[in-house]
Amino acid sequence: MLKYKPLDCLPPAEALPNSDDTPVDNELQDLIPHLLKSILAMVWANRWDWFFGVDMGIYYDPKEPAIVPDGFLSFGVERFFDEGLRSSYVLWEENYIVPILVLEVVSHKPGGEYKRKKGMYAEMGVLYYAIYNPLRRQKPRLEVHHLVNGSYNLLSGNPIWLPEIGLGIDKERGTFQGITREWLYWYNEQGQRLLTPEEQLTEVQQVAQFELQRRQEAERRAQRLAEQLRNAGIEPDF
Repeated sequence: MLKYKPLDCLPPAEALPNSDDTPVDNELQDLIPHLLKSILAMVWANRWDWFFGVDMGIYYDPKEPAIVPDGFLSFGVERFFDEGLRSSYVLWEENYIVPILVLEVVSHKPGGEYKRKKGMYAEMGVLYYAIYNPLRRQKPRLEVHHLVNGSYNLLSGNPIWLPEIGLGIDKERGTFQGITREWLYWYNEQGQRLLTPEEQLTEVQQVAQFELQRRQEAERRAQRLAEQLRNAGIEPDF
C-alpha cells in the first residue's frame, strides 16, 4: 500500500512561473521595497529566520495563479534555500507560513490595491497590509491595515508600530541611490529611523575622517612641543 504524501502531489517552485509577466509601471514599485529590504539585511544580518521578497509571486493555492505584491516579509522561514535562491514563494514549500506583511505601491494604473488585493490578502491571513500611494493628496499616502477576525483595521501612528515584527514603518523624506524624495523606512521602538546602508557607510566614513583629523592634530601638537623644547635646548625623547 502506497503511503500518501501531499507534497508529492503539489507542483514544486521550479515548475511554477516565477512572474506574472507584468512589468512594474512605476520605478518606485521596485526601489521602495528594495530600500526596506536593504535596511533589514543590515539590521538583521545575523538572523536567518526571515525572508523579504520583492516583486515575487506568492503561490497560496495550487489551482490559482500567484499573487505578486511589490514586497512582502515572512518570519519563521529560511532566509536562503540554496545558491539558486527562491524563484517564487510557494506556501506548501514554506510549511504554509503566510507572509506577516505585504506591501503594495500604487502606480498610475489602478491595480485593485484598496479592494481586490485587500480581500485576497485578508483571505490568505496576511497580518499587516501596507499600501503606499505617492499620488494621494487629500488622503494618507501610507496606510497600514491590521487583520483582526478576518477583516482589516486601519492603524495609526507616526511611525506605525508593528509589534509582531518589532519595528515601525513610516514615510519620510530622504535620499536613496542619490534620489531625494519621500521614501518608506523602518523605525525602532523609540521612533528613531533606522539608517540605510548608504547612510551607515557615510556615518562610518565621517567617524573615520574625524579620527584621522584628531590624529593629525595630535601629531601637529607633538611637533610644536618638540620644536619648543629644542629651542629651549632640550632634546625631546618622543
